[in-house]
Amino acid sequence: MSSYLFSLGRFSFRHKWWVIGAWVAALAILAGLIAGLNPKFSKDFELPGTDGGVAMEQMEQHFSELTKSQTEANTLVLIATDKNNPSDKLANHVDAINKLVADLQGLPEVADKSTIVNPVLAAKAMPAMAGKVLGDDGRVGLITVHQKLNVMDLKPKDKEALTEVLDKHRGNGLQVEATLGVMQAQEEAGKAEMIGFAIAFVVMIVAFGAIVAAFIPLITGIVGVGLTMMLLMVSSKFMTVNQTATAIVTMLGIAVSIDYALFIVTRYRTERARGGDPADAAGRAVGTAGSAVVFAGLTVIVAVAALMVIGIPLITQMGLGAAIAVAVAVLAGLTLIPALLGATGKYAFSPKIPWIRHAEESATGDTLGVKYGRAIVKRPIPFIVGGLAILAVAAIPMSHMQLGMDTVSDDEVAGQQLLKRGFGEGTGAELFVVVHTEQGTVTAAANTAVAQIQKMDKNVVNPALLTWIGNGKDAKNPNVDANTALILVTPTSAASSEATHQLVEDIRALSPQIEAKGGEIHVGGQTAIMADLTAKLDKALIPYLLVVVGLAFLIMIGVFRSLWVPLIGTLGFIFSVLATFGATVWFFQDGSLGLIDHTKPLLSFLPIFLIGVVFGLAMDYQVFLVTRMREEYIHGMTAKDAIIAGYRHGARVVTSAAIIMISVFSAFMLAPDTMAKMMGFSMAIAIFFDAFIIRMTVVPAVIALLGDRAWGLPKWLDKVVVNFDIEGEAVRDRGLQPAAA
Repeated sequence: MSSYLFSLGRFSFRHKWWVIGAWVAALAILAGLIAGLNPKFSKDFELPGTDGGVAMEQMEQHFSELTKSQTEANTLVLIATDKNNPSDKLANHVDAINKLVADLQGLPEVADKSTIVNPVLAAKAMPAMAGKVLGDDGRVGLITVHQKLNVMDLKPKDKEALTEVLDKHRGNGLQVEATLGVMQAQEEAGKAEMIGFAIAFVVMIVAFGAIVAAFIPLITGIVGVGLTMMLLMVSSKFMTVNQTATAIVTMLGIAVSIDYALFIVTRYRTERARGGDPADAAGRAVGTAGSAVVFAGLTVIVAVAALMVIGIPLITQMGLGAAIAVAVAVLAGLTLIPALLGATGKYAFSPKIPWIRHAEESATGDTLGVKYGRAIVKRPIPFIVGGLAILAVAAIPMSHMQLGMDTVSDDEVAGQQLLKRGFGEGTGAELFVVVHTEQGTVTAAANTAVAQIQKMDKNVVNPALLTWIGNGKDAKNPNVDANTALILVTPTSAASSEATHQLVEDIRALSPQIEAKGGEIHVGGQTAIMADLTAKLDKALIPYLLVVVGLAFLIMIGVFRSLWVPLIGTLGFIFSVLATFGATVWFFQDGSLGLIDHTKPLLSFLPIFLIGVVFGLAMDYQVFLVTRMREEYIHGMTAKDAIIAGYRHGARVVTSAAIIMISVFSAFMLAPDTMAKMMGFSMAIAIFFDAFIIRMTVVPAVIALLGDRAWGLPKWLDKVVVNFDIEGEAVRDRGLQPAAA
């Protein structure tokens, strides 16, 4: 394979303007298709094959207006008096509350102003319903604001319009907060990426010691991610592509593009120093480093594409989109990078920055990487024990890890606390119980469902008031001749709590009794769907881990032609992932060191997300560092000298790539939301643990301990495994013979 890649790299270098033109043309064609087709990303979240998904399908079919209202922003505004002053009630603040109501009615896209009312006056007008709008003995009030804004289209300005009203009416004995609805609008994306790009540029200047070379990986990353996003947008015209799925495309596309570019450009500089024609140097760089890039990319593609085994459309789209991004990054590394190197010519590594030491490789210089490698080779056991001990200690908090889908933002916490104080944690987390029959009317089945749910009184708010509404044609009597019933159940516990999840399952367990009445029962709504999502992710975690690790292990056997090296790399990844979970639990679930203000369980999708993305990046670093060790070993170096040579040529690029990724992910911790901080922290700490402790320390130390045994296959397996020549032996000296003569 290296011979083909050599030819491709040399061709791209020599025909640089044609290659660059082809990439520009591809971008232009896709931009034209987007302009002509006007495709749109989907914003609907579906969970087919689950009970919650069935419930929502039946709601959409039989209660379409209600279903539509659930897709629009329903914000809960809470008002309260000082809890330390029991004698002060909201009835003493009627005028102030009326002014608040008037401003809330003036918000954009309010569906029906008449539904936004003073809870004190509403309680007096309808005493039977007072408990729904006044709580804590009249000291906490609830106002629901329904705006015709799709929850998937909410913008920061929608949230700002509401918060300005809340700020205006706080004080004078009143606390005014809000939760759900427009309070869940997300900040515009891009800030973290821009910070990450800025840091990446600085790190690459240090890595190359030159300005022009530092731009090449950035250009490749921007072109690669841009092309992938355009491909996904065009495909959304013909198939469903959720906008949420594009986040991982941007994150991973930037990461691998920069990684691959760093590796190939660094190898090109090494080959240029060896002499010969620059086009041949580009060919050798692509034939050697490019081979490693191909297999590193293949490993990442396997890791993210395997997300399909989970069976959730959104996550499947994430995996496929990320796989396309990685494939484009590999193609850019093999063609666009040598073309850009050809275009910049002798100026690629200029202007040089003189005060940056060791920017260029030296066969004799003792860099920090070389010194570290020598120390590991000399005494590998302390490094193995020390590295694994650090990870083991970091993993300890994982023993009490909790998973959930708590999507409450930090700005909503005060509102949630007032909601809990006045009306219970489950308010706003309602369950939509759907009872349906194909055999006449649903009356008997619906009455049975209501009666049975009322018996779950410890977990249901106001069970005696439970009732059902049908889909009958008579608007005044919808329960007459109805074949579908809807029961709104408010749990006493929070949406993400185990008690609420158990309530969902208890209601679903009524299925035999409902079937005896000729009907079927399903539980839907956001709370139930999130519970289903958590359960589905929990079940998929182990199969996904086995698929990813198993396939990647087989690929690495072919890459390294060894059993020990893939085994060490895979086991090391497990250590780093467990340590990542433990550290994330310690900071975000336990609230240690005060890093966050509001603790919460780890997001249910975080383990699978981490395994997919971090495993891919970890194998990148494994391939980049260890393939050079193997390359030097098979060309005559001793096992220990080959390890040191691997550090000489690979430590700087792996360190630079890891620092860039840590910086990019850490930038997300600057976001005000705990969820974004959790994602950024977990990704950054995972890269730190895996790149520096496992790939740069433990793996080379174990290889040093094994010596020659690390590099070999059993004879029977050696005959079966194809020799991919990832070290580029066939092209190692191509183009140098004339110079030598």
